[in-house]
Amino acid sequence: MKTRDRYEKQVLSAFEAGKLKSTVTSEAALRRYREYARATLSKNKRANIRLSTPDLSEIQARAAEEGIPYQTLIASVLHKFVAGRFAEKPSRLTTRASRRGKKRRAA
Repeated sequence: MKTRDRYEKQVLSAFEAGKLKSTVTSEAALRRYREYARATLSKNKRANIRLSTPDLSEIQARAAEEGIPYQTLIASVLHKFVAGRFAEKPSRLTTRASRRGKKRRAA
């Protein structure tokens, strides 16, 4: 097992002592984070894919917007897609597609 640094030991002891409080404010957010954890912990195969630089950048930005690692976001999206539960929600970020449309309309 990997050894823990001083900060990790402090966090662990605070958690074990019950000093940490959840910042999750809604049941929906809690369910979403549980799903992220389930998707993260249930890995048993590896898949390598190639993505364009702009696509990867947008995935990383969306993951940052959600507060999760981008690889977790990719795994979650793929899981929801194969389970038939994928529903895209609009991003606060501007996507490449919407930028292209604006450029075309402006020309």
